[in-house]
Amino acid sequence: MKMAGLFSPGKRIALLSTLLVVLFFASTMIGRTQIRLPEIVSLFSAMFGRTGPEESLASNQLVFWWIRLPRCIMAVIVGSGMSVSGAVYQALFRNPLVSPDILGVSAGCTFGAALGLILPGNSFLLTQVLAFVFGIGAVAMAMGVARLIAVKPVIVLVLSGMVVLSLFNALLMVLKYFSDPYEELPTIVFWIMGSLTRVTWQDLFTALPVTGIGLALFMALGFRLNILSLGDTQSKSLGMNPAFFRTLLIAVSSFIVATIVATCGQICWIGLIVPHMARTIAGPNHETMLPATALLGAIFMVAADMAARSITTAEIPVGIITALVGAPIFGFLLYKNRGSGWL
Repeated sequence: MKMAGLFSPGKRIALLSTLLVVLFFASTMIGRTQIRLPEIVSLFSAMFGRTGPEESLASNQLVFWWIRLPRCIMAVIVGSGMSVSGAVYQALFRNPLVSPDILGVSAGCTFGAALGLILPGNSFLLTQVLAFVFGIGAVAMAMGVARLIAVKPVIVLVLSGMVVLSLFNALLMVLKYFSDPYEELPTIVFWIMGSLTRVTWQDLFTALPVTGIGLALFMALGFRLNILSLGDTQSKSLGMNPAFFRTLLIAVSSFIVATIVATCGQICWIGLIVPHMARTIAGPNHETMLPATALLGAIFMVAADMAARSITTAEIPVGIITALVGAPIFGFLLYKNRGSGWL
């Protein structure tokens, strides 16, 4: 049953927000180091007291402040950023099978990260910088090729993205082939799986402004996304410049995805399936669907990260969890929407 027929948009957003808050605090407490709620309260009491956390709190509370809390916040950023970017891409290309990596941004980021991991004197900062640069470069290549051809811009842009995606995947295989099989190759493979293990407050200070500004822009342009999803002809007849807004939205989405992938590695399926789940809950109007998508994506990612560090004693890369859960959900959506014109 669709929630869209049961609650008003405000109540649906409030319900999803409440669920996210509850799940967020549960995620901060659950893991290999169990943290009780009174200890979290004492942590925030110490924050506003005269002594710093290091002087007054136990080791498990320090785990909360320096590891668990930034990781949970990053999960919210990753989930909302990837999900809303996926919804924007699906609206721009009018294709329910489009995901944020359709223009090669994830492949470019992965190649850049792999290059950073095998360079002499590599560091995590260098890996992030190269991943971001190559991710943005991949999108620029795809848009450049599409502009050069300039025939049926939407279709050509998707095809150009496939070309760039294949190119960077091939370059990644070259790097894997020439990397050290005992030290460098396992590091590359683990990074590709996606993980929030190495997230720090510094990463949040980078990812939060980019994602926050991008999401605010998307919410403000929700009505224009409705128009763009009708096609270029209808958009022009309503006074819009579809080429300008398409370029703007693709650029902002690419910056968000590149920042996330450069920090956490590839996180699959969220940008593809969560927008469809949000449409089931909030309907196709992007003014109400985008906030629901952001909340659902955050909920999905927080739950996946909590499972990744709780199922076994050895942490599972969160990209594995999202893939294992996302594929069956997408199959269910295919079955549920059969014969409805969804595909």
